[in-house]
Amino acid sequence: MSTVAYKTVHDIAGPLLFVQGVEGVTYDELCEVELPSGDRRLGKVLESREGMAVVQLFESTQGVPTEGTKVRFLGRTFEISVSEEMLGRVFSGSGVPVDGGPPILADKRLDINGSPINPTSREFPDDFIQTGISTIDVLNTLVRGQKLPIFSGSGLPHSKLAAQIARQARVLSAEEVTSQGKNVGNAEEKGKFAVVFGAMGVTYEEAQFFQQEFEKTGALSRAVLFVNTADNPVVERIATPRLALTTAEYLAFELDYHVTVILTDMTNYCEALREVSAARKEVPGRRGYPGYLYTDLATLYERAGRIRGKKGSITQIPILTMPEDDVTHPIPDLTGYITEGQIRLDRSLHQKGIYPPVIPMGSLSRLKGKAQGEGKTREDHSGMDAQLTAAYARGVEIRELAVILGESSLNDIDKAYLRFAKRFEQEFIRQSDTANRSIFESLQIGWDLLTELPKSELKRVKPAHIASYLPKK
Repeated sequence: MSTVAYKTVHDIAGPLLFVQGVEGVTYDELCEVELPSGDRRLGKVLESREGMAVVQLFESTQGVPTEGTKVRFLGRTFEISVSEEMLGRVFSGSGVPVDGGPPILADKRLDINGSPINPTSREFPDDFIQTGISTIDVLNTLVRGQKLPIFSGSGLPHSKLAAQIARQARVLSAEEVTSQGKNVGNAEEKGKFAVVFGAMGVTYEEAQFFQQEFEKTGALSRAVLFVNTADNPVVERIATPRLALTTAEYLAFELDYHVTVILTDMTNYCEALREVSAARKEVPGRRGYPGYLYTDLATLYERAGRIRGKKGSITQIPILTMPEDDVTHPIPDLTGYITEGQIRLDRSLHQKGIYPPVIPMGSLSRLKGKAQGEGKTREDHSGMDAQLTAAYARGVEIRELAVILGESSLNDIDKAYLRFAKRFEQEFIRQSDTANRSIFESLQIGWDLLTELPKSELKRVKPAHIASYLPKK
C-alpha cells in the first residue's frame, strides 16, 4: 500500500476524480479517497498516463471538494473475500454484508475481474437443465454451462420468471431419463447446486421480492445475493455483476458447485457504463453508449461455462429490459451476438393474461440440439420442438389473416391450425408460477395438442414417434 497521499485533485466530473502529479499508478488499481471531513470513500483507476490518473468512485462524489481531498493508491485491484459461508447471505452491490449476519471468514481473496478461461480447456455444454417451464424445456432448452439471456420489457414478469427458474432448475438423474420420469421417487443427480443472484439498479420492491421469494421457498440457503438498488451509487453497478461472477467461479471451479447466475437488469448496468463514459468525454457509439460496450459485456458473459477436469459449472441467465421493446437496441443487439440465444417475453401474450409470456418465435437456444434426444431427455424431443414451433407460427399467421378476411374464408386445415394456436397458448405456454412440469409432461402436452392437426401436417416428427406418442382421437 502506498504511503503517498496525493492532494492534487484538480477536477471532478460526475463519478470521476482527476488527479495530477501521480507516479507508478496502474490501470484498475484500487484507491482510497479521504475527504477533509475524515470521511473515506473507495475508488479505482480508470485511466493512467504520465502525471495523471482518472479515478472512478464507487460512491457518490457529492460533497467531495478539490481542496483538501487526499487520494491514496493501494497497489492492488478490487478484490472480494470468498468462502462457502457466503451461501445464504445477502450483500450490497459492493460486496458488504447487509443481512445483519457476521462478517465472512475468507478462504481467499479474488480479483473481481477474474481470469480468462483458456478456450481449449472449455468443455462443450450438453447437459439438459429442467426448469419446469414448458416453453423453455421443450422449445428453448437450457443447457448446463450455457449463457441464455431473457429479453424482456418494462412491466413484463421477468423477475417472477427468473425466481421460478432459480427455484426449479435441476438436472435429471440417469434413472429419470431411462424411465421417462416414472417411478423413481425423488431421484436427483448427485451434485451440489447454488444460485448467485446479482441485482443492478433495481427498485426496493424488486430487491425485497427476490429476497422473500428465496426465503419462502428455502432456496436462500443455497443462494448468494448481491443487491444494488436504484438509490445506491450508479458506479457500484459496474462492480456488482463482477462480484457475483467471481463468487460463482469460486463455488463452481474450486468447490464443485453447479451454479446458476442470474443478473438483472443488464440495461441498468449499461446505463451506468454510458454515464461514466460521458463523464470521461469519450466519443460515443450508438445511442450514446461507449464504443467498447460489446467488449465490456463479453467480459461478463464469457465467464459462463464448464472447464475440462472440473466438476462444477456456471450457467448464466442475464435479464435485460429492452427500451421500448426494441430488439435492435444496442443492449439486446450486442447481447444476442455474445450469448447462445435468448428467451424473449412477448407483450401481447402478457396482455392476454398468459404467464410466462415466452414467445417461441424470436426465442432461441443455440445449444439445445446437444441436450435433446435419447440419453438426455427423450428421442422425440427434437422433432417435437420443430413441429410445435412451426405449427404455432402458422397458426398465428392464419389468425392475423382471419382478422382481415374473416374465418369463413378459411379452409379446414387453416381452421385446425387456428384451434391449435389457441390451445397452444392456453395449455402449453400458460402455466402458473408454481407449476413445475417435468420435460416428459411437457412433451405429452405437445402431443395432445398435435391431435388438432391432420397427420399429413406432422412433417417434422418421425412416423415411428407419431405411432408411439400421438394419442388416438
